[in-house]
Amino acid sequence: MTPQRLTQQIAFLKEIDRLKAVLRRTALIDRSRLENSAEHSWHLATMALVLGEHAPEGTSVTHAVKMLLVHDLVEIDAGDTFAYDVAAQQDKKAREEAAADRLFALLPVDLETELRALWDEFEAGLTREAKFANALDRFSGLLQNWGGADGGTWLSHAVTRQAVLRRMEPIREGAPALWPFIADVVDAATAAGYIAAQ
Repeated sequence: MTPQRLTQQIAFLKEIDRLKAVLRRTALIDRSRLENSAEHSWHLATMALVLGEHAPEGTSVTHAVKMLLVHDLVEIDAGDTFAYDVAAQQDKKAREEAAADRLFALLPVDLETELRALWDEFEAGLTREAKFANALDRFSGLLQNWGGADGGTWLSHAVTRQAVLRRMEPIREGAPALWPFIADVVDAATAAGYIAAQ
């Protein structure tokens, strides 16, 4: 290991500590505060380990975990884009691409290539692992909004049933075994008034 390589690795690790300061719109399940993006990534990676048995056959859970650990690093520069904010979604891709270019370039070339490939794979959403990781990313928001038993951001932003189902749709392919649970939660949340029926 060269001193330059270690210097680059340490610089990257220090930079990604900033992810802990990126607040999301979603509160913790206990509603005590908003979660940050680093907590979100950790929770998703742990969800992959716990729910890996629900992934489609042949899915590498370890590979999905790696994607989940890097997928939101770009929020250091790009910020968190609220899932139901249509206007903010318009330039999300450009903001996040620029952030990925800057952040991963801090690493030695081999690690830059490896971690950037994981991020690109998640974004493309074409592999079994990327589909499973994306499904868990969607599932997480549902769990937090429903788990606190008050509708969370669904209620506070008057999110419609149609918008929630559209947001959850990737779960059908990425973790189809979870879909019946999703459908039950959406029905119950709509009945409770947490999700707008129209």
